[in-house]
Amino acid sequence: MSDILKKLAEVLESRKDAAPDSSYVASLYHAGTDKILKKLGEEATETVIAGKGGNREEIIYETADLWFHSLVLLAHNNIDHQEVLDELDRRFGLSGIAEKASRDK
Repeated sequence: MSDILKKLAEVLESRKDAAPDSSYVASLYHAGTDKILKKLGEEATETVIAGKGGNREEIIYETADLWFHSLVLLAHNNIDHQEVLDELDRRFGLSGIAEKASRDK
């Protein structure tokens, strides 16, 4: 497995104290949660449109943007990406129906 998530997490963390005009990520952090969520929503919509279009390269490109902005949101909230991976691991082998039912209790 690639360590790109770790590398990205390190870069995202390093941008937290950077001047907003020094990098795109620093500008997102400076603008706050609403701006980050807006970008995440835009990327989600673009991913849906790419999926609807069925173009493989566009799907990959837009999914990369979506994942990246998801990582920005996690970092902004001091959540390590490993926590999400651990949650996915917890769900592995559990049916989606059973997992959903466990949240409804």
